[in-house]
Amino acid sequence: MNQEQILTELQFKAIRSSGPGGQHANKVSSKVELSFHIEASAGLTERQKKRVLLKLGNKLSKEGLLILQCDESRSQHKNKELVIKRFLKLLEKSLVVPKARKKSRPTRSSIEKRLKGKKIASLKKQNRCKPDY
Repeated sequence: MNQEQILTELQFKAIRSSGPGGQHANKVSSKVELSFHIEASAGLTERQKKRVLLKLGNKLSKEGLLILQCDESRSQHKNKELVIKRFLKLLEKSLVVPKARKKSRPTRSSIEKRLKGKKIASLKKQNRCKPDY
């Protein structure tokens, strides 16, 4: 993943933030929307693109755009920094390949322990029954 290349491919849009704020909120566009086209990216290899599309499929629009928004701060610049950090963290998390699970068998002692426990439970329940004379 070429981070510098990806950062140049990001597109930003400033939008008016929702919620209360009085007159100032009606004049200022402090909410930042980040959009990133995964398939058109030159900063990702084909394998990485497939992995990201697979992992983030439910977060993509119909056009294949990943769209993130941030309106946590009153400052547009701060919101832009926050949304970039969030985007990079999301991208790195989606590129992590999980370790392959190795098949393993239970140890002999754990099998014996389990069977012993079952035997004890069985005897407990047998002792609850009425005696057969």
